[in-house]
Amino acid sequence: MSDEQLSVDDYIAAMPEGMGGLNEKMGIELVEISAEKVVGTMPVEGNTQPYGLLHGGASVVLAETLGSVGSAVHAHPDKLSVGIEINATHHRSATSGTVTGTATAIHLGRTTATYEVVITDERGKRVCTSRITCALLPRERFAD
Repeated sequence: MSDEQLSVDDYIAAMPEGMGGLNEKMGIELVEISAEKVVGTMPVEGNTQPYGLLHGGASVVLAETLGSVGSAVHAHPDKLSVGIEINATHHRSATSGTVTGTATAIHLGRTTATYEVVITDERGKRVCTSRITCALLPRERFAD
C-alpha cells in the first residue's frame, strides 16, 4: 500500500478479518482510503442510545476505525498500527440518516500517526470531532 488512494475493496480483502465484527455490526462502510485521508459512513439507526440519539460511543468507534485505517496504510508494509489514544467532543445529536466521518492526517511519523476525525450529519453539520493517535510497531512483533 502506498500514499496514493487505495481501492476500498482491495484494502478490506487484505485484512485478516475484513472490516472486523464490530464495524460490520455497526454498518460502517469505507468510501475513500489513503494515508492522508479516510472517509467512511455509518447509519444512525441501530447505533443509538436509549433516547434515540446517535450513541457517543458509536461516533468514537467510527473515528477509531477511520484513523486506524489511515495509519495502517501509512505503516504498510513494514509496520502495523495500534491505537494508543483517542478523544472525542460531541457537538450535536443525530437521530436519523447516515453520518460521515473524514479522518485527516495531522502527523504521519515513523513511530506514530495522528488524525483529526470530523463526523457530520446529512446536512453537513458537525456532530463530533475526534483525534486518534496510533503507534506504528514493527510487523515482526506480531508474527507467531
